[in-house]
Amino acid sequence: MEKLLIMCEGPNEKEIIKILLENDLLKFTENDLLGLTPYHARQIKTSGQVKTELNIYPGQVRILRIGDKQSDKLIIPSEYKGKILSVDKYCTKPELEMLFILAENLEHDFEKLKSSMKAKIFAKEHISIGKRNYDNSTSFYTEYFGSNPKLLVDCIKKYHKHNGSHSKEEHYLDELLK
Repeated sequence: MEKLLIMCEGPNEKEIIKILLENDLLKFTENDLLGLTPYHARQIKTSGQVKTELNIYPGQVRILRIGDKQSDKLIIPSEYKGKILSVDKYCTKPELEMLFILAENLEHDFEKLKSSMKAKIFAKEHISIGKRNYDNSTSFYTEYFGSNPKLLVDCIKKYHKHNGSHSKEEHYLDELLK
């Protein structure tokens, strides 16, 4: 029996995965996950939670890394080398904020400005829920997509079509969807 270890670059990537998990929209369930949860962790050696779960679980593990900066190589500590079956990268380049830009159908407006403005800045200036502007907080992701997971799925699929292609070793989030 093997488990999946989901390592998210930041808390917002983790929140997106949690929303998808809670709504049974992924090809796997919480029961398939090491420790029954995704983790906010870039490296194994710096995450006490991840190391603890790897130490407790006797079987093998496949790692799914989720984030926009996939340039840092995952270092597998020697004590886990025999336990880790594979490491797959799921990329959210250029930035996770593209999901909001796509949700609001602002991708054409962003395209005109993207050479001079990051998606995060564009989102802060153009994305809101009621009177609350986008603020890069995890609670904003929860508020925006948590009650409408179908919109999140649609944006993840739209993102793949919009973005073209990543490098060969990087996957898209939509590949994890049911």
